[in-house]
Order: sequence, then C-alpha cells, then structure tokens
Amino acid sequence: MISQTAEYALRAIVYLAERGEAQTIQQIAEKTQIPAGYLSKVMQNLARQEIVSSQRGLGGGFSLIADPKEISVYEIVQTVDPIRRILRCPLSLAHHKDNLCELHTRLNETIEFTERTFRETTVADLLLRPTFLLENEETKANPLPMVSGA
Repeated sequence: MISQTAEYALRAIVYLAERGEAQTIQQIAEKTQIPAGYLSKVMQNLARQEIVSSQRGLGGGFSLIADPKEISVYEIVQTVDPIRRILRCPLSLAHHKDNLCELHTRLNETIEFTERTFRETTVADLLLRPTFLLENEETKANPLPMVSGA
C-alpha cells in the first residue's frame, strides 16, 4: 500500500528513534538495508521538511528533530511519497463524473482508513517492542515468540 521510498523513510526514522543520537548515512544504510545513495536522497527530503536534522563533520549525521511521540507515520509518508486519494473516476468515465463507482469508492475508503491509521500512529508507537532493526544481546537472548496462524 505504501511505496518503497516511504518504507525506507520509516525504517530510517525508526532506526534514528531507537539510537537517540546522530547516525551517518552509512550507519543507517547498513542497519536498515537501504542503498546508501537512495537513503541519502530520502534523508535530505526529510531534512528539508524538518523531520530530521543533518550535521556535517566529526560526530555528525542525521538525528530526529522532534520527540518520537510527536512524529506521526502519516507525516513521514506524506513527506517522501504522499498518499493519493481517489477523488475522481480514474477512467474519466462521463457517468462517474459526480460519483465514484463501487470499486473506486471501496478503494478510496481503504486508502482513507490507512491514512487515518497513519495519522494516529507515532514513531514512538513503532518502538513499543524491539524492532527488526534493534539487535542487541537482550533481543538475541530473549527473542519474541513466533505467532502462528490458526
């Protein structure tokens, strides 16, 4: 439902929130498995929108500007690859001019639900349990239990 760019941005932001200190592009790229060149462009976009700050030089790198409790998933996604709602018939059919067909109505409702969920979810919410990015002795020694489908 979201683009690879949006997922990369979310991975990077979660990693920065976990670390709590400035990280270089190489550090972020290695831990999040994002190509460094692509990540650099994503991070520059996030910096322009003042979600992260960038500092050059020794001890520099990228860090979050706001508290993870104050940054919504929606804000990150909208910054790098905005969610597109269906407001008009994508097929430009004359008889759908004022109303979407059932298919596009349902698709738009799903997009609206996703948008609402992203608005209500903060970066801090994504840190409630160890993520795929956080590898330390505690998570290696006590992995999360696998959940099986019934």
